[in-house]
Amino acid sequence: MQTLEGQCQCGAVRYRVHGEVLTVFACHCRECQRQSASAFGMALWLRAAQLTLLQGAVQRWQRATPSGRVMDCDFCLQCGTRLFHRSSGNGDVLSIKPGTLDDAPAWRPVAHIWTASAQAGWQPPDGVLCYPGNPPAWEPLLQAWHADAACGQP
Repeated sequence: MQTLEGQCQCGAVRYRVHGEVLTVFACHCRECQRQSASAFGMALWLRAAQLTLLQGAVQRWQRATPSGRVMDCDFCLQCGTRLFHRSSGNGDVLSIKPGTLDDAPAWRPVAHIWTASAQAGWQPPDGVLCYPGNPPAWEPLLQAWHADAACGQP
């Protein structure tokens, strides 16, 4: 179990989350590209996460995923920074945006998903799992995270 703290870009929302880090991956879907205003979005999954807002409030927006599930997306009301995601049917997993962490270790993604939508010229790094869409199962990403000492996990 790990305790992590972070905040939105403007500092209006501060949070603390406690849970087991499951994996870190990059998503190249068009939704993540739009949300991050970049080539891909990052996700850090925690199991049985206990989330505490230390300051401020978040707004929730919901969107449908390609699998037909609903994703809850929490963001700062002031600056719009996306902070957390929860997907229906994904149990007790909380996804946070690792760029919002105060002291993010040198974690690197163990997988890249939705690479069929990747920006032109992007090349997958050596030694990571790659999937053209959602992986058929998430277990390989969880196993890769726990097997990879270079992830920076404690």
